[in-house]
Amino acid sequence: MEAGELLKRYAAGERDFRGANLQGAFLGGADLSEANLRESDLGGANLIGASLIRTNLRETNLSDTHMEANLTEANLISANLSNSNLTGAKLVDASLRAANLKGAILKAADLSYSVLSEADLRDADLTRAKLFEANLGRAKMMKTILVSADLQHANLTNAILMHANLERANLSGAILNGANATNVNAVEADFSRAHMSSSNLANINLQGANLRASHITWTTLRGADLSFAKLYRAKLCWSNLTGAKLVEAVLLDANLNEANFRNADMRGAIMPDAGTGEPTLKMEE
Repeated sequence: MEAGELLKRYAAGERDFRGANLQGAFLGGADLSEANLRESDLGGANLIGASLIRTNLRETNLSDTHMEANLTEANLISANLSNSNLTGAKLVDASLRAANLKGAILKAADLSYSVLSEADLRDADLTRAKLFEANLGRAKMMKTILVSADLQHANLTNAILMHANLERANLSGAILNGANATNVNAVEADFSRAHMSSSNLANINLQGANLRASHITWTTLRGADLSFAKLYRAKLCWSNLTGAKLVEAVLLDANLNEANFRNADMRGAIMPDAGTGEPTLKMEE
């Protein structure tokens, strides 16, 4: 189907274009709101500035597309958006459950309240993206770039974040229970009031991070770098910090019950009793 034919039929009131072949089509600035394009092929298409509000793009091929568009409440379940450019796109309340976003560019995109559970975000760039209260449960986020992203109150339960870049990201109030965040760069990230219980945070870099009142119980932090981190009122009970680095970390009023600090570097750390230096902690052999 040619782009011109699609737009003409849409203008005439038609909305069902399921399975359409629009590969490489130019649809920049087009209004296709509430259209049904399920299982269509828009690979390589130009949709810059398009209005795709509540459009059904379920299982649609959108790989290599330019989609700096309005996709508010759009259905993108199981869609293929690999290597697409969604810089600044609006995806508020959109569903991208199980979507393929591998290598996609979503810089400064607004994904607030969106559903990204089980989505593939490997190598995707979400620098400065807004993901407020987004659902990222079980998402694949290996090597995902989330520098300065807003993930406040987002749900990342059981997400896989290995080697992701969360530097200066805001995860205040986020849920990361059961997440695998090994080797993540989270320098100066905000995890205040976040829930990270039963997670794997081995070798994570949390230098200067804000972990105030966070829940990090029954969690592996082996080899983690928490130098200069703020852990005021944090809960670390039963967590494993073997070999962790907590140089000058602030742990005032923190719950360290049964936490394992074997071979941890605690130089200059401010402990729950306001003491510093060499604390008396559980150092299991």
